[in-house]
Amino acid sequence: MVIKDKKKIFTYIAVSLISIVYLLPFVWLLATSFKSFAEAFSIPPTLLPREFHPENYVEVFRRIPFARYTGNTLLITLSSVVGILISAPMAAFAVSKIKWKGSKFLFPLMIGCMLIPIQVTLVPLYVTFKKMGWIGTYLPLIVPAFLGGGLGGGYYIFLLRQFFLGVPDSLIESAELEGASTRLIYWHIMLPLSKAALITVGIFMFLNTWSDFMGPLIYLTRDTMYTLGIGLQAFLTSHHVEWHLLMAASVLFSIPTLLMFFFAQKYFIEGAKTSGLKF
Repeated sequence: MVIKDKKKIFTYIAVSLISIVYLLPFVWLLATSFKSFAEAFSIPPTLLPREFHPENYVEVFRRIPFARYTGNTLLITLSSVVGILISAPMAAFAVSKIKWKGSKFLFPLMIGCMLIPIQVTLVPLYVTFKKMGWIGTYLPLIVPAFLGGGLGGGYYIFLLRQFFLGVPDSLIESAELEGASTRLIYWHIMLPLSKAALITVGIFMFLNTWSDFMGPLIYLTRDTMYTLGIGLQAFLTSHHVEWHLLMAASVLFSIPTLLMFFFAQKYFIEGAKTSGLKF
């Protein structure tokens, strides 16, 4: 028993040290956001600010249209989350519990498409959206999610398919014997059972879309439509480097993702376990 306790102590120490290493960049980010312009460039550098300057956060809203960028980002992010929560469960149910010709070939094809690097598809997608007249709008960033695509769409379908495969076929057969249609089975049996997995997919989609930089950079042409990612990059390139303001803006940019994880981590872990993910 003593040996086991010692092993636990060493494990806790190792995990604590690793956590400190991962937390240091965020601590530096947070500390720099309260520094003055001069102290942000001071040599030798200081971890904690000598004087706190909370007015940096007020200055961010004066120098950057932060509220507009936040609204644009929320519009794209929430729309994409809704889209993937509509399309991904349907596709996953179709390739896991419904027997139809071609289902055995469609799923491997979808998995194969996931292996294609995103850089390979950037130009064809841009040309396609340009011919559709969607460049300069939010449509290329939102519509694919409603079709099972977007950022990681194939992965989310795969994740939900793994969960649906764990649902006993006898449950569906019993519902069919009672006269339930496929639509009723999907809405009243499969979706309620997959609540945790759906929340996990929603969290993943939120995090990926909120921090997406490449998509908005390619498809958005007006600065009034910028998201937070490219808005902060534009601030960095159009002004001399003011790291204290940029760090304050980055802290504000990180808050929604941190809140999302802390408040939904119960569902995140539960959904990951029931969907077959390994940590």
